[in-house]
Amino acid sequence: MELLQLQYFRTVARLEHMTKASQELRIAQPALSKTISRLEEDIGVPLFDRQAGRIRLNSYGKAFLTKAEEALRLLEEGKREVADLAGLERGSIRLVTATLERMTGPITEFISAHPEVNFQISQAPIEQMSEFLTSGEADLGFTPLPLDQAGYAYKAVLSEELYLAVPSAHPLAGRRQVTLKEAAEEPFIGYREDFVFQQINDGFFEQAGAAPRYICRVDEPPAILSLVRAGVGVALSGCKKGDKEIPGVTLVPVSDQACRRQYYLVWSEQRYLSAAACEFRDHVAAYFAE
Repeated sequence: MELLQLQYFRTVARLEHMTKASQELRIAQPALSKTISRLEEDIGVPLFDRQAGRIRLNSYGKAFLTKAEEALRLLEEGKREVADLAGLERGSIRLVTATLERMTGPITEFISAHPEVNFQISQAPIEQMSEFLTSGEADLGFTPLPLDQAGYAYKAVLSEELYLAVPSAHPLAGRRQVTLKEAAEEPFIGYREDFVFQQINDGFFEQAGAAPRYICRVDEPPAILSLVRAGVGVALSGCKKGDKEIPGVTLVPVSDQACRRQYYLVWSEQRYLSAAACEFRDHVAAYFAE
């Protein structure tokens, strides 16, 4: 059994289409079909059901795919670990996050200092983050909610206070502070209901015994402040590092206790963490500690 056979098999299993797989792999279809047939001969059972020119992964193929993917991931981790030990390269960093808003600064600074490091960034909801980390598709996760599962390590890197963002001409703009109950009486801009920041905000309002009237919901934090600036409504917003001066928007402190967001870097304890990923983890903590 050859490594190339496993790589080809994984692609064919994902697409379940020989022509598409050969195009993606950039090899001739007859050569690909021969490679898959030879793999099936080595294993001793067919991995695909073939009917009228179509192929479907069968029960044998599904079982073998799980092991093949794990073997390929372990080989890739081995290559990265040896490269780290040999000092041949600084490697790559695979990051998964629900939102990039707070990570653009530390990523930009890290790349400037380490241009040889490659970044691969995926955006996924909190519910899928553990899948990325467990499978090895990501080295690190950046999350404002901890993963409530065993097998993960955490590093708290940022704690930010939440403010009520209002248009600069709004009556509340001159206040020294405001309560969530007062804020809830205003037309409110929020995130879509399944977005992680909305889940956090809902918890704060529930603790305060308040229920804001949402007139608009968005997918990403930058859209929030744009709508506040336009006078559409008010919103809860964290403050970026060293940036409380936002044109057209005033950030009013919220007096309710514990109205803060905590961000973590998280990684799987079962996976190898490259030197580059470890260095980036420490860099992010130092960046926000300044």
